Amino acid sequence: MIEVRPGGRRRIDRVLAPEYADGIEQLELGEVRGLRDEAAQEETDLSYLRRMLHARIDIVRAEQRRRSENGSASVVEQLVNILSDNAVGPATGSGRYQTTEPSRAEAHRRHVEALVSDVDLSNVMSLSDAKLDTALAAYTSEEDSVSQRRREVQAVVDLFNAEIARRYREGAASVDDLLAAERDRA
Repeated sequence: MIEVRPGGRRRIDRVLAPEYADGIEQLELGEVRGLRDEAAQEETDLSYLRRMLHARIDIVRAEQRRRSENGSASVVEQLVNILSDNAVGPATGSGRYQTTEPSRAEAHRRHVEALVSDVDLSNVMSLSDAKLDTALAAYTSEEDSVSQRRREVQAVVDLFNAEIARRYREGAASVDDLLAAERDRA
């Protein structure tokens, strides 16, 4: 379960703190963009974690399906199809084009592995039905938690994007200023 700790120092704690967007209208445009980018990075990391959880859920469900249908092909033999089914199917949820890479990929991998410490998905066929059920319950519960936090972070990103759009719409910010700032950085 992804918990938000009031006053915590982690990025998710900051981004989801009620005061994160306080006074947004008075902030400099660069500050608004910086806060938006920080929230967008958290969204990217949560999306990555969510994808990792989906892969494990798909593997466990494939093994459960194989058993219920008395299939002979191992999950390992079907792995490419299992993991690509969601990649080519219709999108669900509120996915967005990500412009950044996950910043904590290794930490997310360890987090997912720790969810079900006694379940080794590298040999999923050897697991008992009970262990598969336990793993699926843990992964789906965590995916629900991650998805909820991701939606909350997306709302924060949307708030900052709306403020940036408002400034351009009302003339408080200009594209010329943005381009000039980009040239200065180059």
